[in-house]
Amino acid sequence: LPNVGKSTIFNALTRTSVPAANYPFCTIDPNVGAVPVPDSRLAALARLVPTERVVPTMMEFVDIAGLVKGASEGEGLGNQFLSHIQQVDAVAHVVRCFEDDQVVHVSGSVDPRRDLEIIATELALRDLAVVSSAISRVEKLANSGDKDSRAMLEALRAAAEPLNDARPVRGILGTLGAAAQDILRPMNLLTAKPLLYVANVSEHGGDNPHLAVVRGLAAEEGAAVVPICGAIEAQIAALESEDERREFLQAEGLSEPGLNRLIREGHALLGLITFFTVGPKEDRAWTVRRGAAAPEAAGKIHSDMARGFIRAEVIAYDDFITAGSEAAARTQGTLRIEGKEYVVQDGDLMHFRFSV
Repeated sequence: LPNVGKSTIFNALTRTSVPAANYPFCTIDPNVGAVPVPDSRLAALARLVPTERVVPTMMEFVDIAGLVKGASEGEGLGNQFLSHIQQVDAVAHVVRCFEDDQVVHVSGSVDPRRDLEIIATELALRDLAVVSSAISRVEKLANSGDKDSRAMLEALRAAAEPLNDARPVRGILGTLGAAAQDILRPMNLLTAKPLLYVANVSEHGGDNPHLAVVRGLAAEEGAAVVPICGAIEAQIAALESEDERREFLQAEGLSEPGLNRLIREGHALLGLITFFTVGPKEDRAWTVRRGAAAPEAAGKIHSDMARGFIRAEVIAYDDFITAGSEAAARTQGTLRIEGKEYVVQDGDLMHFRFSV
């Protein structure tokens, strides 16, 4: 919804200063920012392998304007904002879980259950309109016996079933076959996208009834919840030095900024894992999809590495830390030679051999 703290959290994430005001629709055009994925393993590797530069992997966040009831029918510039959501790979739904008379709520009161239902309904209505339109287009061909159209119609009707009850498509995707999922994927349905909830709590929020409601609803659909105090995160982001940020966190009794948890949860939500390359020029974290084979990981570094892939030399992160160096890992037998079929594991240190 508008005015729940999206832009405040985005500013803290990206250390930028997009408008964040106490009125609805402060954000019109989406704001985009790339942020490093916090990973203590990279710092540990840099201590063992001194290098010229340390490069984390990055994630892109998009701050999209709030939706209101009726957005699927154009209320509050809804069609424009819904099209912005269509471009992202996953959704972080920010919900207000704090009371503050100085911050206007578009519905006049703080009620996370109602707020979540409004957004869920608007996204489902938008998807239902898209799916219904597609059904109308393929029905005639399907009834004439066209095999591909029949398969498409079956997949579309399966998607329409939960949408008619304002439920997300993501809840039934796992029950559909690969062919039906392939049919639905290009439609970019909003409720098919992976989703997590960001509960914006007060500075003294902790566990409060509003947060409990969000956690309960999220548990029902198997979604993650990241509680964040946007006000505190904004204060942390405004501090200029790492020492100042560390002191502030200690004073607040925090081990790390809440935004770090949000970034890591987002990384996991996208089905991504991290592998590392280390050397005198660069210690670097790379992102690859979970389940990727070694040549795909090699291609993240350079397309020639994927095209001419020969083998990968792999050390698990824990084994490398225990050994202390590549040479020691080789001596201890924890450096492995893997071929094209090897599935990359989170934390792998990899060195690729290739020829083009």
